[in-house]
Amino acid sequence: MTKTTWIILAVVAVVCSAVLAVRFLSGEDTWICKNGEWIKHGNPSAEKPAEPCGEITINTPTTNTNTEEMMTVKVFFPNSIFDPEVLDCSKNFAVERIIPKTEAVARAALEQLLSGPTDVEKAEGYFTSINPGVKIQNLVVADGVARVDFDEQLEFQVGGSCRVASIASQIRETLKQFSTVTDVIISIDGRTEDILQP
Repeated sequence: MTKTTWIILAVVAVVCSAVLAVRFLSGEDTWICKNGEWIKHGNPSAEKPAEPCGEITINTPTTNTNTEEMMTVKVFFPNSIFDPEVLDCSKNFAVERIIPKTEAVARAALEQLLSGPTDVEKAEGYFTSINPGVKIQNLVVADGVARVDFDEQLEFQVGGSCRVASIASQIRETLKQFSTVTDVIISIDGRTEDILQP
């Protein structure tokens, strides 16, 4: 064999080795999360993951050119894919939101909750039981208790014990993610009695 033939064989061997290495070492065979469902990618050796997929980080600022610091908060929504039977009206699933860093983190998280799920989250089965346009009138966290007062829009045309339980649960879980909050008291226009009635 000539020297040229050896070089060609060596190049072919290196290329074949690289292709095989990429194929078998790249993690190509795995499960990926798409639209709230686990989808096979290739031929994964592992079983389908048991935990739900779809908890996503959204609202990432792409045009933010300043050096503003960001933080992550969670908001809690029901999900028709993860809980299609809605056996527990107070069952919610966390969605992460990236927001500008603030000292008023509980209020910022609640404002994210009140804005409702994004289009991407809706496509993944998230929904809210909270009316659109609800405003926070006051929020105080003291001695482990978050006292939050909303305007009357929170209970406008709200009916059904399941929806009422879902609204209260979404608010409570969003606030209880913080270590400084162990209990939540919800009020509407200062009233805590006879609110959010089914």
